[in-house]
Amino acid sequence: MKTYELNKISKNELKNIFTRPSVTNDDVIEIVRPIVNDVKNKGLKAALSYAKKFDSFSGESLIVTKKEFNSAEKKLDKKIKNALITAAENIEKFHSKQFPKSYEVETIKGIKCRREFRAIENVGLYIPGGTAVLPSTMLMLSIPAKIAGCKRVIAVTPASESIHPAVLFSAKINNVNEMLKIGGAQGIALLAYGDPEFNKVDKIFGPGNKYVTAAKTLVSIDPEGCTIDMPAGPSELLIIADENARAEFIAADILSQAEHGTDSQIILISTSGYLAKEVELEIAKQLMKLDRRKYALGALENSSIIIAQNINEAIMLSNTYAPEHLILNINSAEKYINQIQNAGSVFLGKYSAESIGDYASGTNHSLPTYGYARSISGVTVEAFMKSVSFQKVSQGGLNRIAETVMDLAETEKLDAHANAVKIRIKK
Repeated sequence: MKTYELNKISKNELKNIFTRPSVTNDDVIEIVRPIVNDVKNKGLKAALSYAKKFDSFSGESLIVTKKEFNSAEKKLDKKIKNALITAAENIEKFHSKQFPKSYEVETIKGIKCRREFRAIENVGLYIPGGTAVLPSTMLMLSIPAKIAGCKRVIAVTPASESIHPAVLFSAKINNVNEMLKIGGAQGIALLAYGDPEFNKVDKIFGPGNKYVTAAKTLVSIDPEGCTIDMPAGPSELLIIADENARAEFIAADILSQAEHGTDSQIILISTSGYLAKEVELEIAKQLMKLDRRKYALGALENSSIIIAQNINEAIMLSNTYAPEHLILNINSAEKYINQIQNAGSVFLGKYSAESIGDYASGTNHSLPTYGYARSISGVTVEAFMKSVSFQKVSQGGLNRIAETVMDLAETEKLDAHANAVKIRIKK
């Protein structure tokens, strides 16, 4: 990781430091477009050929059978099952509070307006699995869908032969009983356009690499496709640390994100140059123990350390970067909560390791990347729902609102709009 002193670099240099390593550029879009179109036109047949080409899929059918779901629980170690159940319980506790409430307002006497919430009926979950098994993502997506009340939940994940039992178990305990062994752009396209054997979905959720993100973007702008949760791509982390932070904690947090993949990015902003040097030594030490060392090394190439003058300056930089994950490893971290404007999920204090949020604290780990935290939230129960507005107008309400509506309609030269009210007044 390269180290920079904030007061010695230009705005343009800072912009370069904050540039994410992997974005959905034109080159990626053009690679993905023919795959998406092929699956759109040929369905499962095309998807199967891409699964064999890109993921070395060796089976004849992409569809997970009931037998595979049932056998997953038997194959899993009891300790792993208990861990998944504990995580699921915490996630459900936190997300249950998000269920939105309907409300009614009488805006004028005789006019009642109401807002009701409905679950999206058909949703698709994308569970990454190219270089790691991620049952945690299945929990993070399936639990809000279950709480929302989605009628049909179908998941896709890449597999060479069979899906890891931990992923299938996580699906089964949260009412996901339809699943396909496919990932990448082809998996996204299959969800978006369907096949004669299964219906398309209305919305796709889940993070992925740049090809997955590009495919999600393409299907979301196609009227025949579907909407998406967000353009969630490679993982990223920003850490703010003061002189009291422990270097081994910081290094461990950095590597926990770096091991996701070579296109991940980590930014450490510290008020202590000494701490920054200690962190680099710790990273080198801890790296040697990692099985996914090659992925972490690639991510560290995209990552930087910035020395800031104070915590307020560090938070200002963080709000500019708008990280997916933000760790405040500083004294009295909660004192700065009101200053945090742009972040997907925030971890307060030295004991709040980001990996706890990834798995089991209860918050969601499917979060906005690429700076989208400036305007988008992470996955919530509400994301699996939509609102419908209702209004009921009595005769008295019509009389009270008629002049306002007719005046506005006539101002816009929409005579038929005015007449729809006028004709009722006359009757």
